[in-house]
Amino acid sequence: MGEGWQLFKIRGIPLRIHPSWFVILALATAAFQQHYSLSLKDPVSATVLWGLGLATAVLLFVSVLLHELGHSLVALAQGVQVRSITLFLLGGVASVERECSTARGALMVAAAGPAVSLVLGIGLLAGTHGASHLSPLLGAMVYQLGSLNLVLGLFNLLPGLPLDGGLIVKALVWQVSGSQRRGVEVANGCGRFLALMAIGLGAVLLLRGAGLGGAWLMLLGWFGLGASRNQRQMLALQQTLNDLKVRDAAGRRFRVLEASGRLRELSQIRLSQTAEIDQGDWLLVCDRGRWQGVIDDRPLQELPVQRWDSDRIGDHLQPLSSLPSIQESAPLWQAVQQLEDSGRKRLLVLSPAGLPSGTIERPELGEAVLAKLGLRLPPPLLEAARRQGTYPLGLALPQVVRSMLASGEARATP
Repeated sequence: MGEGWQLFKIRGIPLRIHPSWFVILALATAAFQQHYSLSLKDPVSATVLWGLGLATAVLLFVSVLLHELGHSLVALAQGVQVRSITLFLLGGVASVERECSTARGALMVAAAGPAVSLVLGIGLLAGTHGASHLSPLLGAMVYQLGSLNLVLGLFNLLPGLPLDGGLIVKALVWQVSGSQRRGVEVANGCGRFLALMAIGLGAVLLLRGAGLGGAWLMLLGWFGLGASRNQRQMLALQQTLNDLKVRDAAGRRFRVLEASGRLRELSQIRLSQTAEIDQGDWLLVCDRGRWQGVIDDRPLQELPVQRWDSDRIGDHLQPLSSLPSIQESAPLWQAVQQLEDSGRKRLLVLSPAGLPSGTIERPELGEAVLAKLGLRLPPPLLEAARRQGTYPLGLALPQVVRSMLASGEARATP
């Protein structure tokens, strides 16, 4: 889902409108107009009915916005950055930078939204009588909004992801078991069951002539199944990043030179490398089998050509410790973390003895993860990722690792 158009900010949180929101706004307006035309006792003009329907639809989405703000403001209080709130076809969604690092914090964030909806619903229903004295039309709208907010709050408390009730279940299981992963598995299973029930019930209602209600229930079920599938994929990614070791994804993007060689040799190597991807290979230097350091192209750039035949490679070395490195036995998530923290395109992989044994880059890392998940990419896609130095298919592995670190699911080397 795209982010849509930003309208304004609330407490620094961008409020966005997705294009699909206008579809549901029109459908809701028509539905409310029909409802009022059938339920109001006194005759009302069509213009007033449509205006009342539009006002109810807009105020309903204001209620949805307040629901999401409840989540967002509690998340901010827990130290979690909220990227945006987006209103779209199925309601609203708050996008956060990461999950809460504690089960208690996650429980508070999950419960805040339904609490806002329930308070709004009860408050509006309690105010229906007073609003009716001012205007029967206002009373009807207040009652409708109160009922819908009550339904919204109760519906979101259903115990299955991606609903707030599922997040509450996840937090409770996390608190009891000490494992966020276990909480996600339980809540995701509940969510999948509810989604299948919604699709089945929606199909029955559709066959019995319920029309829009049945189709809407099936759409919600379909959305729930998609969310359940995405969550399973996230769990699989986390498990893979924990299980795979750096050596499982390591390549060899370095060449070895002798310290006694001349700079002319370095020049010839660079001239022979025609592919852009090869130009970045590290050049490690040995002296009779002992690692001495690394050399880059600066001597060629800084020294006159006349010295290339006299200066030794070993005279222009930098220590191996100047390269970002990682142990080959480290879990793969640590490689993702170090690549992002260092801002470098490559890590030097070290053997148990602390000696260079390979290198690891984002394309190789992503390819190993996808292969573990049973997905083989076509060579052109892999080649494009290597040229760009990115994770294949735009894998959001840094975000996955941040989530693992925040929740304690990232396992260190035993």
